[in-house]
Amino acid sequence: MSQDICVIVPTIREYECMRSYFENAREHGFDLSRLHVVLVTEDFCETDAMAAMLEEEGVSGEVFDGTRREEWYEDHGVAEYSHVVPAASHAETSFGLLYMWVHDEFDYGFFIDDDTLPHDDEDFFGTHMENLAFAGELEEVSSDEQWVNVLYQNADEHGLYPRGYPYSAMDETVETDTAELEGGSVVASQGLWTNVPDLDAVRILMDGDLEGQAQTRTTAEDFGDDFVAARNNYLTVCSMNLAFRREVIPAFYQLPMDDNEWDVGRFDDIWSGVFLKRACDVLGKRIYNGTPLCKHNKAPRSTFDDLNNEVPGLELNEHLWQVIDEAGADADSYADVFEAMAQELADGDWSDYNNGAFFNYVGEYMLEWLECLSALRPAAGLETDRTHVVADD
Repeated sequence: MSQDICVIVPTIREYECMRSYFENAREHGFDLSRLHVVLVTEDFCETDAMAAMLEEEGVSGEVFDGTRREEWYEDHGVAEYSHVVPAASHAETSFGLLYMWVHDEFDYGFFIDDDTLPHDDEDFFGTHMENLAFAGELEEVSSDEQWVNVLYQNADEHGLYPRGYPYSAMDETVETDTAELEGGSVVASQGLWTNVPDLDAVRILMDGDLEGQAQTRTTAEDFGDDFVAARNNYLTVCSMNLAFRREVIPAFYQLPMDDNEWDVGRFDDIWSGVFLKRACDVLGKRIYNGTPLCKHNKAPRSTFDDLNNEVPGLELNEHLWQVIDEAGADADSYADVFEAMAQELADGDWSDYNNGAFFNYVGEYMLEWLECLSALRPAAGLETDRTHVVADD
């Protein structure tokens, strides 16, 4: 089978984790020749060792440090858009999306964080692919706050809410139903996590942990049946264990964090998930949640460092979903929904919020994301009102 899966891994130190994912594939009979791995790293990292690891494992792939990324932008005529992917940020996963966009042989993408490992008893790649192909009945979850806690299944016991879940949506009343999913309707598969839960710094501090992890840990027993969030309900989407269809790329930009004048960080995948869920609701698509689980082995670090990165955006996170909740209602493509949300943010007056101008900044970058995609593939038809012609080399 030809390579149809692009695996995107942001890494600066634990790239060897990928050997465990490759071994998992071999153990479960998944065809590794389908994979092309893109390691997104920095100039100061062991790029030669990363490339050697892929060669030793017999897996196709490339390593892109900062210098190689700049060369790639130049080679593809989009150097003027290189700023849409922030340097030295987890949001560098957006570079992998640009790479996928250029290479149309990739029908599917995976995001894998380098502080995770697969569960030996689960077929990691195969389960994600089955989820993306799912058709039939699946549990559907909603709440009276329009938010679904992806850790809801044992929340009465552990009391956890994931990173990015709005504080104003806590203490929700959860309802479950059954949805009938059509084949092809699932466009993203979010695997959840055991060991260290994906929490924000405030919740980690409340859990009594000063090392950026959590005293409360999750196990496989904390998770039940797989599920989807109901229409008009939002959920947190974490990119540490995620598979998706190529079609979502225009609406799945990982937001520009860390390197901005407001010092907003840590919401790149969370906000991209809000935008993707809005697009899915408009277009009749679904985000599948649950298996395959991964082990999240988050390294110790100061909880207060994470807190400093998160505080500038905490108020904005409470309101983002409300700002875009009706945007693009009549759109018929991911790009059109994304553009409508971008315009809502770019043109609004957000002065009532702390760091409200960051919403305008994000909206402008979202529009430039669409322009960059259009410049990379002019025939894709992603023109926006602002798109200008960029020479194709």
